Amino acid sequence: MAKKVVATLKTATGKDWAKVIRAVRSEKTGAYTFKEEMVPVDKVQEVLASNK
Repeated sequence: MAKKVVATLKTATGKDWAKVIRAVRSEKTGAYTFKEEMVPVDKVQEVLASNK
């Protein structure tokens, strides 16, 4: 399945997207988990600035 995603992102329209990976700390355990999301390239700074 990962190969399909990579192949899709290499197309002309796929270059307009970026994968943002954040380390989020759990309030219960204190452990870090990673949250991944696909965002348009021009919105990356907005997504990183927000506290989701």
